[in-house]
Amino acid sequence: MSPTAKTKSSTRSPRDHHEVIRVHGARENNLKDVSVEIPKRRLTVFTGVSGSGKSSLVFDTIAAESQRLINETYSAFIQGFMPTLARPEVDVLEGLTTAIIVDQQRMGGDVRSTVGTATDANAMLRILFSRLGKPHIGSPKAYSFNIASISGAGAVTLERAGKTVKERRSFSITGGMCPRCEGRGTVTDIDLTQLFDESKSLHEGAITAPGYTGGGWNTRLYAESGFFDPDKPIREFTKKELDDFLYREPTRMKIAGINMTYEGLVPRIQKSMLSKDKESMQSHIRAFVERAVTFTSCPDCGGTRLSEAARSSKIDGVSIADACAMQISDLAEWVRGLDEPSVAPLLASLGQTLDSFVEIGLGYLSLDRSSGTLSGGEAQRVKMIRHLGSALTDITYVFDEPTVGLHPHDIQRMNELLLRLRDKGNTVLVVEHKPEAIAIADHVVDLGPGAGTAGGTVCFEGTVAGLRASGTLTGRHLDDRARLKSTVRKPSGTLAIRGANAHNLQNIDVDIPLGVLVVVTGVAGSGKSSLIDGSVSRRDGVVSVDQAPIKGSRRSNPATYTSLLDPIRTAFAKANGVKPALFSANSEGACPNCNGAGVVYTDLAMMAGVATTCEDCEGKRFQASVLEYTLGGRNIAEVLEMSVVEAGEFFGGGEARTPAAHAILDRLADVGLGYLSLGQPLTTLSGGERQRLKLASRMAEKGGVYVLDEPTTGLHLADVEQLLGLLDRLVDSGKSVIVIEHHQAVMAHADWIIDLGPGAGHDGGRIVFEGTPADLVAKRSTLTGEHLAAYVGA
Repeated sequence: MSPTAKTKSSTRSPRDHHEVIRVHGARENNLKDVSVEIPKRRLTVFTGVSGSGKSSLVFDTIAAESQRLINETYSAFIQGFMPTLARPEVDVLEGLTTAIIVDQQRMGGDVRSTVGTATDANAMLRILFSRLGKPHIGSPKAYSFNIASISGAGAVTLERAGKTVKERRSFSITGGMCPRCEGRGTVTDIDLTQLFDESKSLHEGAITAPGYTGGGWNTRLYAESGFFDPDKPIREFTKKELDDFLYREPTRMKIAGINMTYEGLVPRIQKSMLSKDKESMQSHIRAFVERAVTFTSCPDCGGTRLSEAARSSKIDGVSIADACAMQISDLAEWVRGLDEPSVAPLLASLGQTLDSFVEIGLGYLSLDRSSGTLSGGEAQRVKMIRHLGSALTDITYVFDEPTVGLHPHDIQRMNELLLRLRDKGNTVLVVEHKPEAIAIADHVVDLGPGAGTAGGTVCFEGTVAGLRASGTLTGRHLDDRARLKSTVRKPSGTLAIRGANAHNLQNIDVDIPLGVLVVVTGVAGSGKSSLIDGSVSRRDGVVSVDQAPIKGSRRSNPATYTSLLDPIRTAFAKANGVKPALFSANSEGACPNCNGAGVVYTDLAMMAGVATTCEDCEGKRFQASVLEYTLGGRNIAEVLEMSVVEAGEFFGGGEARTPAAHAILDRLADVGLGYLSLGQPLTTLSGGERQRLKLASRMAEKGGVYVLDEPTTGLHLADVEQLLGLLDRLVDSGKSVIVIEHHQAVMAHADWIIDLGPGAGHDGGRIVFEGTPADLVAKRSTLTGEHLAAYVGA
């Protein structure tokens, strides 16, 4: 090699070294010393079965380290207010850039959070109305449903010319909050008949709310308060006694020599139950809240959340409440029609934001839509909007299945947006299962070969063409296409829906066949969830598995979530003649040093906390004396380390035979979670694993109709086949299965399809097809029909 060539090589290599994100020796969760080089300013898709380690590599290693390094640039004071992130388990991470995570976490469920407040759209609308609204009522605050109108007056002390003087000052703030509902849009009404039985006295168990039955402290607080006779039926209470019983302000008193605070039953239940997130409640408390509480639209503001003054100020006859209630695609047209040079830059910026909603496929939403009602896919796309017009480049954007919840028709639009972000000079990392999204990748990293302990290695790294020829599980299934059924099942009856008009539905009448597999489909926003959730899910005998994420701390695991641990503890207790509580790491059997966590957490103030394996129990979470008790030759810690398949064999026969545990384990294996260990913390499960865990737990409920909302979310192409087998088994066992789904393989496998559309928002809400998949393909009369025909190669 000539000296000149040597010089060129030496000058080029350092720069080239930084053209990739280099990961070496990643061991986070189930990763097994993974080493990859990810090209920058390219679109890289990470594939593999659910639980293979995709999220561990992308989110828990690359994105987490990028965020940790950025946080360290702030002062120690500011870091004290930020979450502390530990360094991921990895040997080398080089070439990182600032990472922006656009995940599927549901947006805040706060009742005051809307699509408009979650983006800049509401703020710009408020400024627009404060400039152009007639009559003029005040600053942008006067149009905000999160700001109350307040006023006050008093004396202030001032230093003036060396003297201290007092002056009377007053102030007022004009806000747009409706005073009746305090900006919530709804008012709650409690059905008192669900709280108590008026024919009984307190000593006879009049209070029927959960937690107030029996002789516990909650009951004694009322019975021994002295405000009323506990032996008198509640219907005989005087007006004063009934008011004290239901609404009395907090009052300190002594009961049985203990200082306690007495409070009326209604405010006490409001604080203890109604202020909590419904999804985090125990099932019996959630059922009580759904029975006892009704949410009705606020009669003063009509559900708009805004005060009368805010609603009276209008631009061209349109109030801010009207604007927020419009479909965003219509609002964008209204904004473009405003010709006012004094606010031209504001109109241009607002129009651009609203157009981004339409472009990303969310034009059917309205700005007053509560953000807590958005699906995971919708929430992810709302988060994308702020990045589309960003001037930042050389950013690493990390997406978690951006096509979730999208009809095949909409996936092409999402692909274009991802490519646009890449073409601006950004690195785009996407965790994805859909073949249509994998096809646009510049670079593919396939993890596997299996899930859990059977995964965590890189099976393939290269181009999409190389993946197809690689022979990996993903490569083999990439071109898989489900075939239409030659025969479909005959329905055993129908479930009638009449006049469905929730959200954008246009008085739909439909008969859903029972005893068969029914798929409800249509473009995003066409009204699928509105139809099924509003008219089917709340009926008796219906088991609904929605997309709400399951909640659980690092102490929760598949055994606790599915109640599998209850029969296991009982079996251990019976075999050893001791209490079941000993076999719970959250109760009497817990290691006293780590309190049953298995690790000891050391808080290092400004630095990231450190978790070290407990020295006393060596991570087993139980006291040494508890581990001496065995069932079938295994102790409780060894059982929790078993996989679902191993545990199924263990509890299926012999000395450890436990039918109740075996039934739950069978359901976990049915949904494809046979590889999970029983004691694996829920916090380490992937999105697809959590979805299937929820499905397995709900399958135990008694019901004749199962409603599943996009069960293919987070599922690898190879796992979809197993899901179809599960759906078939449910139907063959006599159940009716209704699936809201976009995946063509599920559509092709259906006995009956109900297609909504033709568009989204007010362009949808109608049934455009009812019939068999073969008829839908033959007619090709809808967008779904066209895409399904292309999928099956018809």
